Amino acid sequence: MIAEFSKRSRRVIALSAATFLTPFALVGAAHAADTDAAADPAPAAADGGGLGDIVVTATRRSESVQKVPISMQALSMEKMAERNVKGLSDFAALMPSVSFAGLGPGRQTAYFRGIVPAGGNYASVGYYLDDIPITGTSVPDIFVYDMERVEGLSGPQGTLYGAGSLAGTIRLLTNKPKLGKFEWGYDTDLNKYGKGAMGGQLATYANIPFGDKLAARVVAFYRKEGGYIDNTPNNGKFNNGQPSTLNLGDTNPLTSYTLDNSKIAKKDYNPVTMYGGRLSVLWEPTPGWQITPQLAAQSQTAYGYFGYDPRVGDLQVHDYDLTRRMDSWYQGALSVHGHIGDFDVVSSTGYFGRKVHLQNDYTYYTVTYDGFGGGYESYLQFFDKSGCTGSGSSTKCTTLLNPTQYYEGWRYEEKLTQELRFSTPKSWPFDATFGGFYQWQKTEVNNDYGIHGLGNIAGYTQACAYSVTADCSGNETTLDGFGIPTSAGGTMVLGTPAVKRDAYYLSESNTYTRDAAIFAEAHYNLTPKLKITGGIRYFWTDLKTVGFGGVAATAHNTTTTLNTLTGTYGCPTPLPANARLTCLNTNMLDPNSIGRYKEQGETHKIAINYQLTPTKMIYANYSTGFRPGGFNRPLRIRRAGLPTVVASVDPYKSETLTNYEIGFKTTWNNIFRFNAAIYMEDWSNIQYSVVIAGTQGAGMTGNAGKARVYGVEYDADLKLGKVTVSTSGAYNNAKLTGNFCNFAVDMTSFKISQLASCAQGETTGSPPVSTVAAVDGTRLPRQPMFKGTTSVRYDTTYGDYKAYLMAAALYQTNATQDLNTYDNSLLGNTAGFTTFDFTAGIKKDTWSLDIYLQNAFDKRGGLTTNTFCSITFCSGSSRTFPVRPQIFGIKFGQKF
Repeated sequence: MIAEFSKRSRRVIALSAATFLTPFALVGAAHAADTDAAADPAPAAADGGGLGDIVVTATRRSESVQKVPISMQALSMEKMAERNVKGLSDFAALMPSVSFAGLGPGRQTAYFRGIVPAGGNYASVGYYLDDIPITGTSVPDIFVYDMERVEGLSGPQGTLYGAGSLAGTIRLLTNKPKLGKFEWGYDTDLNKYGKGAMGGQLATYANIPFGDKLAARVVAFYRKEGGYIDNTPNNGKFNNGQPSTLNLGDTNPLTSYTLDNSKIAKKDYNPVTMYGGRLSVLWEPTPGWQITPQLAAQSQTAYGYFGYDPRVGDLQVHDYDLTRRMDSWYQGALSVHGHIGDFDVVSSTGYFGRKVHLQNDYTYYTVTYDGFGGGYESYLQFFDKSGCTGSGSSTKCTTLLNPTQYYEGWRYEEKLTQELRFSTPKSWPFDATFGGFYQWQKTEVNNDYGIHGLGNIAGYTQACAYSVTADCSGNETTLDGFGIPTSAGGTMVLGTPAVKRDAYYLSESNTYTRDAAIFAEAHYNLTPKLKITGGIRYFWTDLKTVGFGGVAATAHNTTTTLNTLTGTYGCPTPLPANARLTCLNTNMLDPNSIGRYKEQGETHKIAINYQLTPTKMIYANYSTGFRPGGFNRPLRIRRAGLPTVVASVDPYKSETLTNYEIGFKTTWNNIFRFNAAIYMEDWSNIQYSVVIAGTQGAGMTGNAGKARVYGVEYDADLKLGKVTVSTSGAYNNAKLTGNFCNFAVDMTSFKISQLASCAQGETTGSPPVSTVAAVDGTRLPRQPMFKGTTSVRYDTTYGDYKAYLMAAALYQTNATQDLNTYDNSLLGNTAGFTTFDFTAGIKKDTWSLDIYLQNAFDKRGGLTTNTFCSITFCSGSSRTFPVRPQIFGIKFGQKF
């Protein structure tokens, strides 16, 4: 094992070193080193034949990306267009320090430098559309069009960007209206996945001036992406938890329902449709003042899964119910920029709303639990009343509802933000930015885990409730029940089975969050070439949640659930429509309170940079990041043959991240640019979601301990005449420092807590669970140790035509999928892969024509692996989410 690990490590290090040294080899062969560093010319304009420059606002002021003393990447719209970037998954691939996980469009989360939390209420990466944060644990898949640039800021950015930027920040900056200039353009795209379906898009923009003080910019787009996952036909009974072989028979004698997906089986069943637009207005009422309102909106509908089951086939699945996600959002923003005296002032106000309706096949959850001795499907053996005959002891019900579950969820998000920033006058000996921030959020979540038709089951007459032998002398009782009495070998269950609608299990919650902060960041030149930067942010966060999660019996409980409508315990079931969040509460142990969490703290940074020459800088950066903790609701513990108990769970602690970084940014004769950073990050109190045995699949969040990341990032560009070589990469060695202890229930105190001793060994259970979830030195999940991309572009002219050819490669090593060692062994690692893209284009005057072939050799690179329920139980039906398969397209556009 050690020899194998060493061999693998040597390969990764060798690959990293080779890629890291590529720019040096190229420049050494093409250009001798400068003999007079001070003579380096400043970067030329983009059309001047050199590399050009990108102006960024990462520090809330405009400056060259080469002058910012942090590790960051900026992708211009031209760069993104040539790499066919359309959304998060595309530009994340071009940022070596960024990895991402998720289940498809709108269900993805980005990470920086291996900092991949798996729990908590806050994201670890800040996500901004212009100056307005839309940060969340998953973010909308914003269509990238008519953008000025995308910025990726590595490392903690808490000083200027808040608690949601623990590990980094991604900013999407749109093109703003221009005064006194009319321009418009459009772009079309027609494409097809190699073995999949056709797709295309139409996008247009226009900049319209109204006099010399007012202008508007309008963007509109429609995009259709063809599918590439096949839902292949399959039918058969449950097969003892073996979902990939459902047609082989059934080992559960209680099962009598045959699965059949023929009605929804379809080739290329995961298409995506998206449309939306933006409207922004620029008004300059007086010199030095700009008022810019903006409205952006987008709607996306994605069908099917974007992962596949290798046990079924390449890019194939067996799904038995509708899977569809409808995701709509809008953002209204108002930016006011002006001067008060000599102070620069910026006010940014934003309101963000999002609605998500998700329907998901949940058959594999049922199939998995059906394998546990037949108990689960017996537990969900529901008979339709319309199929019952006879009365009293002779009642027989033979029409079994399809017991397989489906999921349907509704999520509504609202976010109001306000930030006010001031910058000191330019005449002062130092420059500083300071201000305040406020944010209010509401998230409403409604999750139904249901069975079709369950809500329509009604009671029927059954002799003496349970008895089928006694003579009840006509004392028959009308029951609100269903099924066959247990005394007759059936599965009679008293009470309405659906807690609401068709939901067997229901989760409803409203979460309210308020965040406030004051911040300041200042720069001071100690000497003309030596600058020091310091910053601090003090914040307050307040989170509260009210809601419910459970089955009908939970709602009807007369000792732990308070009905605030009547002042008594317990709720009527099925729940009436107006009972939401007024009769049910998340805190079963204290029904008069709601789940609440408050915290305040600070983040800070200090950086020093030395400008060796106008085009060469070295810097050192120390910064901290913070992610608030939260509360856990009590959990019901079910034990075989024993009463159900309610166990309390401690709140989980806030995370902190400390970053130590040194780097340099250099440009040589405006034909070679090379930037690199070396860093170490200490991560404490990792927030991690776990499922405790006996909690009916309910999860909680705990703290997994500490970790440390050692890494290096770089990016380089070399322009030799008509050839431009660009490369970037990141190596991250991210590991636990100390053991991650499992969580368990103390049946004496009825409290769930982390095992304090964490002695290596096993607790009883099936399968046995180690008291150590992950030992010291365990690799952090979902982050490849090395990720890099390289492109070679050739530009030429033919008379009045400009043409180019480009080839690009993306490479990343393997990645683990879960921090828990046992769970990761069930999922397995995703393998490393390399993909190649080819693009060619020609343009003249106002028009341009491009053709592209992405993932040219159709490599099935796996990004993440996910399951339908707890990994321990559902790993047998896991899905692999790959990079997009081969896709060919042609683009045509005009700009006027």
